[in-house]
Amino acid sequence: MTVLVTGSRGAVARHLIALLEERGLAVRAASSTPESPDTIRCDLTDPSTFAAALKGVTSVFLYASPSHIGAFVEEATGAGVEHIVLLSSSAVLAPNADDSTVAKNHLDVERALTASSIRATSLRPGAFASNALAWSWSLRSGRPISLPFPGSHNDSIHEADVAEAALAVLTDPGLGGRPYTLTGPESLTFAEQIDILSRETGRPIRFRKVTREEWKEEMAEHVPAAFADSLLDWWASNDGVPVELTQAVRELTGHPARTFATWARDHADAFRA
Repeated sequence: MTVLVTGSRGAVARHLIALLEERGLAVRAASSTPESPDTIRCDLTDPSTFAAALKGVTSVFLYASPSHIGAFVEEATGAGVEHIVLLSSSAVLAPNADDSTVAKNHLDVERALTASSIRATSLRPGAFASNALAWSWSLRSGRPISLPFPGSHNDSIHEADVAEAALAVLTDPGLGGRPYTLTGPESLTFAEQIDILSRETGRPIRFRKVTREEWKEEMAEHVPAAFADSLLDWWASNDGVPVELTQAVRELTGHPARTFATWARDHADAFRA
């Protein structure tokens, strides 16, 4: 068994590679911009990189990139890949998923995999706890965090739990071939997350409520407008509304999902600089 792990510089992929190596499994780390000789180039926006990356591979951990998913599936089929585990998003479950930039990107990849002959498993996390790292930019500059919907709920999941879920479906044939909606163990508002970060890092963290347009303008250099609108619509839909939680992490890993407080302790240094 050889597992190709795309997006190997990402947090989930790094955890997954370590877990696979601990199991003694053959891992091929792949990135669009390899930083070491141990990583092969696989740019999901460049089909010319697919063949070498997929040669001899039996399973793939795939980040959702829809631009050339058809070519990737064709190359994977020809290479004899047996199983693709997709890092998708619970956004695909929304009634208006086809109208959301965030959801549509993941949905297009899911559809391409479903239409292929390769067994596919979609992992659908909701909000990553690591999204909170974006707040560290404001903290370093001494400014309060800008929140358009401080009361919006999310189901923040630790990247380590997603990686362990991926390990489970990659190594247990009985678990693959269907989607899993992954959530953290609690539905928290952004304001509650900031309170937890403040407590775990031992420093006061302030936030200010802003309008949608103010937030878009502030984030324009970092977040494309269409993507920003999708995020804002999602946050608005969860404003004051707790998110439905699942037990998929426990089902796949054998332990409860890690709390946001655990994530905050694991990443406290990022908020102390």
